[in-house]
Amino acid sequence: MIKDGTRVINKKGLLYVAEEGDKQSPVKFKPWLGDSFSALYDFLMKRFVFPRQLDADQDRHYEILGNELKDVHNARVLELATGSGSVVRFLPTDNQYTGTDISPGLLRKAVKVLRRSGFQESACYVARAEDLPFADGCFDVLVCILALNFFCNADRAFEELARVGTAGAMFFGCVPVPERIQRGNAISGTLYSEHELAEICEANGFRFESIPHENGALLYFRAVLQQKASSKL
Repeated sequence: MIKDGTRVINKKGLLYVAEEGDKQSPVKFKPWLGDSFSALYDFLMKRFVFPRQLDADQDRHYEILGNELKDVHNARVLELATGSGSVVRFLPTDNQYTGTDISPGLLRKAVKVLRRSGFQESACYVARAEDLPFADGCFDVLVCILALNFFCNADRAFEELARVGTAGAMFFGCVPVPERIQRGNAISGTLYSEHELAEICEANGFRFESIPHENGALLYFRAVLQQKASSKL
């Protein structure tokens, strides 16, 4: 599952990629909020991010995702930007789940939530979406919720998803888009329009399809991996 030449370090239930040339030291990242905010993350999402920034209903959000993913069973699932483990609210527990994030603090919360929720096969890696530690063709289902706007390079992230996904792998995403912002709210990160997201997906071998749900500034979409983008991979 781990790509050749990559060494992984297990530290208290989290999996870290080792520094090149130093098998004992993990690669470290600077989380966008910092690990000091990990304890407040869920509170901020519920009380501030969803209602004030996104103009969205959090319960409706998880209802939409649950309906979209309810038929995903016994699959190898990869999530980019796991956060504190909200995946337990919409993904069936019989899947083999792999989560990634650059925040060890959030991932430590996610590990506990996954265990409590009955995920028997789960692993969480401290890793960047643009440089995944996994071998080619490892995952059947790919997920990224409320995070694409925070990636340094969304195109590179989809290039990596195309590499680690199997042929026909399904991607499910949710992200704020500028054309759905109603009150001029300031949303952090780089916002891509639906058209731009479709272009990024299609440039990396995914067939893009928006999902017709209305929930504030959020766009829900799926994308099926058709083929490897030969010009990049």
